Amino acid sequence: MNQEAIPLHGSNHQPAPEFSPRARAFAQVVSYITHPLFIPTLVTFLVLQSLPEYFVAFKMSSKRFAFDMLYFRVIIISLFFPLLTVMLAKMLGFISSIYLNTQRDRIIPYVAIIIYYFWAFYTFLEEGAAPKFYTAFFLGMFLAISISFVTNSFWKTSMHATGWGGVIGFLLSLMWGMHMNVSLPLIITFFVAGMVGTCRMMLKAHTPAEIYIGFIIGIITQLASCWMLVI
Repeated sequence: MNQEAIPLHGSNHQPAPEFSPRARAFAQVVSYITHPLFIPTLVTFLVLQSLPEYFVAFKMSSKRFAFDMLYFRVIIISLFFPLLTVMLAKMLGFISSIYLNTQRDRIIPYVAIIIYYFWAFYTFLEEGAAPKFYTAFFLGMFLAISISFVTNSFWKTSMHATGWGGVIGFLLSLMWGMHMNVSLPLIITFFVAGMVGTCRMMLKAHTPAEIYIGFIIGIITQLASCWMLVI
């Protein structure tokens, strides 16, 4: 249905709400600071602050401050390489915008990120220094991006929702597989995820269905990864 069309009298269909420039600016800021590329670094920071005893091997290999080499590794794989891929793809004309607004623009970044996350998961698994729940997080992200790549042929699945669904699924995995009490972080994450989904719809970047699909993919893949590696 055309967004600007006026619904017929008695119809249940309502035009999409229009938001003020300030509301849209706020939604844009939220979208930037909650971008899924930041999520692996955020999760790494949270588990290192909460459960440092599981990462003793990485602390021993630190150079300047605790766990600096692990942070460097995660940032390079999950943030620097994907951003570099997008920038190169834009410079070479393979994508039309760095904002990846179309399904076609997302193909190359999806493939690249799938490779990067599998690399992260495989190296953590082979080294054996990282706890299994942390390795399972990267397996879950790899599976989530892989499934999103497939669904991208049918829907423009929200990467924001997939990422934050992954955080929810990771916390649920800690409760389920490790019997940890993460009730407060889980509540906060639900709030943030809801705000992120709302902001993406305010910007008309995604439909509600694309948001819900992203959350479902993120949650289920993390739970499946926990079942495969931790349970």
